[in-house]
Amino acid sequence: MTVLKTSLRNFFAHKGRMALSAVAVLLSVAFVSGTLVFTDTMNTTFDKLFASTASDVTLSARAADGDEMPGAGRPEGFPAALVDKVRRTEGVREATGSVISLSVTVVDKDNKNLGPTSGAPTIAVSWNRNELRSVDLTSGRTPSGPGDVLIDGTTAQKHKLKLGDEVRTIAATGDFRARISGIVDFKVTNPGATVVYFDAATAQRELLGKEGLFTQIAAEAKPGVSDGQLKRNIAAAVGDGYKLQTAAEAADEGRKDVAGFLDVMKYAMLGFAGVAFLVGIFLIVNTFSMLVAQRTREIGLMRAIGSSRRQVNRSVLVEALLLGVVGSVAGVGAGVGLAVGLMELMSSMGMNLSTQDLTVKWTTPAVGLVLGIVVTVLAAYIPARRAGKVSPMAALRDAGTPADGRAGTLRGVLGLLLTAGGGAALWAATQADEAGTGSLWLGAGIVLSLIGFIVIGPLLAGGLVRGISVVVLRAFGPVGRMAERNALRNPRRTGATGAALMIGLALVACLSVVGSSMVASATDELDRSVGADFIVQSPTGQRVVPQAQAALEKTPGLDHVTQYKTVPAVITAPDGKKFDKRVVAADPTYAQDVRREVTSGRLADAYRTDSLSIGSDDAAEHGVRVGDVLTVAFKGGKAAKLKVAAITSDAGNVDKGAMYTGIGTAARYLPADRLPQNLIVFATAQDGKEAEAYTALKAALADYPQYKVSNQADYKKDLQNQVGQLLNIVYGLLALAIIVAILGVVNTLALSVVERTREIGLMRAIGLSRRQLRRMIRLESVVIALFGALLGLGLGMGWGTAAQKLLALEGLGVLEIPWATILTVFVGSAFVGLFAALVPAFRAGRMNVLNAIASE
Repeated sequence: MTVLKTSLRNFFAHKGRMALSAVAVLLSVAFVSGTLVFTDTMNTTFDKLFASTASDVTLSARAADGDEMPGAGRPEGFPAALVDKVRRTEGVREATGSVISLSVTVVDKDNKNLGPTSGAPTIAVSWNRNELRSVDLTSGRTPSGPGDVLIDGTTAQKHKLKLGDEVRTIAATGDFRARISGIVDFKVTNPGATVVYFDAATAQRELLGKEGLFTQIAAEAKPGVSDGQLKRNIAAAVGDGYKLQTAAEAADEGRKDVAGFLDVMKYAMLGFAGVAFLVGIFLIVNTFSMLVAQRTREIGLMRAIGSSRRQVNRSVLVEALLLGVVGSVAGVGAGVGLAVGLMELMSSMGMNLSTQDLTVKWTTPAVGLVLGIVVTVLAAYIPARRAGKVSPMAALRDAGTPADGRAGTLRGVLGLLLTAGGGAALWAATQADEAGTGSLWLGAGIVLSLIGFIVIGPLLAGGLVRGISVVVLRAFGPVGRMAERNALRNPRRTGATGAALMIGLALVACLSVVGSSMVASATDELDRSVGADFIVQSPTGQRVVPQAQAALEKTPGLDHVTQYKTVPAVITAPDGKKFDKRVVAADPTYAQDVRREVTSGRLADAYRTDSLSIGSDDAAEHGVRVGDVLTVAFKGGKAAKLKVAAITSDAGNVDKGAMYTGIGTAARYLPADRLPQNLIVFATAQDGKEAEAYTALKAALADYPQYKVSNQADYKKDLQNQVGQLLNIVYGLLALAIIVAILGVVNTLALSVVERTREIGLMRAIGLSRRQLRRMIRLESVVIALFGALLGLGLGMGWGTAAQKLLALEGLGVLEIPWATILTVFVGSAFVGLFAALVPAFRAGRMNVLNAIASE
């Protein structure tokens, strides 16, 4: 009980000094809790959606190529008579046929794409009464003819659509227009898809090409018939060739479709939360180390009147426990708020999430509390042990504990060994022949070098701080020299404070090097490999519909237009082994538009009838040579015997591993309605007409906003923007760790000011002005921040360089150091130091001189 009372007294007596540590715990726990609440809420949203749309048993056509969005642009259909057959099956209460297509684009009267920008699909559906299970008709009426369309309320609100407005639907069979006859709202949250509904006849004719076809049948069971039994009955009645799923199976499949995305998001965010926790550990260690040092005489008195080492140790750990509890409880509450904020952010990006689905499982606060408390107590363990070693004689000394020279030597040796081991592992990563092996070495190198720099930080502080001070502080005269000496007074403290900032900036530097190298490598390969002037494709991966293709081919000023299709196939090699491949079917001009290095044969011959090429990796694995004949079974078509005319090098990254054949060859073995639409279209302008052709191409595709026309400069810029956006997201997540590191600098300075109260009073008494005092503390903070930045940026560039060597194994062979970013971050660190010192410097300047001198 005495230990608890002492801990409570000390905790509340120094609550101001512990505030920033509590904030660090709060932020870290909030990030973990917010991530868990956010992902659980997304799971709840999708679960409700799948449950509301799934029938007892769903029958759908099994696509020949296995794709939900078939390359030919038309969903797989079956005769309407199958609906009656299912309806007559034993155990079926009702069966309803419907048409569903994800291969559509819907635009408004201004040709603005109404589809989502979040990656969710645009879905066209035939209206039937089953749809009322998942939506409510909130205004207007249901579609009754080819001129009517229903649209979901979220899309209508986002694009300011109202009843009577005209929309145009672009499908593989052609374009058709309809006016909005009604608006529906989902009974559960629509995560962001755009959904339009037509009457059955219109959907069949315009989406499938003819009436009398359906793509799906929803079957409802009679009372007492289980979903599993109903599925077996229907399977026996209709035979093979169809996909049958119970409601539970359909929901599970839906969950699996989104699980990958959700898991990546969840674990990535938890990883950044882990970085924040790691940085927070330094803050907590520094806080308790300084508090213990400042209370040395107090602890000595406690020891002198009978307190044991264990009691002193436990007293400090109980204070840490209280800090962990307070910070973690607040963090769990803040995490729920963070999750709501993330939901609002996702909604602004097009993925609608409702707070009505907010899900806080009991495991979320449990994980947050346990993690926050355990990390805080563990971080305080070393300072607690140090407190327990304070002897009763310390009551006769000034505050502060003498340095342990042996510990410093051991620390230096251990740090050097870890750093050397990390450097050796990073070097081994750069020498690896396989990416898998190299990745293991890279991971080991990052971990060892990071720990090594953390351990050796106090030793590095002496030399680096002096070097930085020569450049930054000497211009400020005596004040600058005092700031330098203050930073060097306790190298362990300076090293720990700088290490907190080092971790975040090391990751920033590493990712900057990797991102810049990826862009530079891709740009270099684009310059070397792509000869076409223009590239036409959909940013969302939609195929080029025939009417858009026709508009492209009529564009004036073009020398040629090259079609590029991908056809799924099963390849049988001469060794008898089979492997799946997407064969590229292209026009012969593709050999001019994309230059591929050939190791054997002539690539132009691959576009001749019944010929193809093969990549060097597949050729080596299966012993294929030029002149060999491969059996190519095109999915949805017939098997073909194709002669190998060329072997292309897989050293580059453009079309790596691709097998090429002519479009004529693919058309011989695939029915016309199975031949895929173009995935990409390449175009080359006539000499001297590049600008005119560029303008003409954009005009030709003005009615098809789902496609983008890019010249090579546009393509490079898009690539740079994509990598830049990804890096900005990562930097935003790393900002949490950097904020915690800044709190660490603030806390170190604040506690340092308290520790030096008497010293500050004496300096003020002999003539140091308030302005000079504040400047001294700000300069000390700048030096510590630049020290951490120098370590972090140097370490990060080393990591990034090693990572780029692994990327070179995948064809990204250009190393580029983004010096502008590195220098900006380094200079920005100085401003971080200035900002962190504002409050401590202000408080120091307001000290009463006589009271400061009289303090102990």
